[in-house]
Amino acid sequence: MARVGVTAERLTEAAAELADDVGFENVTVSALARRFGVKDASLYSHIRNAHDLRVRVALLALAELADRVAEALAGRAGKQALIAFATAYRDYAKQHPGRYAAGQLRLDPETAATSAAGRHSEMTRAILRGYDLPEREENHAVRLLHSAFHGFVSLERSGGFDYSGDVEASWDRLLDALDVTLRNWPS
Repeated sequence: MARVGVTAERLTEAAAELADDVGFENVTVSALARRFGVKDASLYSHIRNAHDLRVRVALLALAELADRVAEALAGRAGKQALIAFATAYRDYAKQHPGRYAAGQLRLDPETAATSAAGRHSEMTRAILRGYDLPEREENHAVRLLHSAFHGFVSLERSGGFDYSGDVEASWDRLLDALDVTLRNWPS
């Protein structure tokens, strides 16, 4: 493929697809150049370096996930909102494992503040409002939810549950336990 049509956006999308195919850790400028049929150097007019490419994929993943979660949350509150958020999160991780991994990339504070990461936090806080948690407790609850969702998804993706029975039942129990915890938040 010739250079015609190569843009930063197309490179980012192709890198995200590559991440889903071969793993985020295997996304390189060289691998991306091979996909486009160009020399590595020609990509540097669209991206600064490999880190810039990885950040772009992370930002794309965060935005995609935020859009899915927002759609799932529409019109829901309480436990139904919790389940909708968690299910959208888990489904995205299953459907786009490389992008999900990219979304875990640590961003510099300025980039994080202007990214969809803020939307994730706000949507999580919206769920918490359905549980009447005091505002001073929200950070703790946001961390609890992220830890539970990310932990489960990460163990599931790495095969940690392959030989331990009904994973769907465990997921349902996790959500039930989180609901009970949020309804009975310690003061």
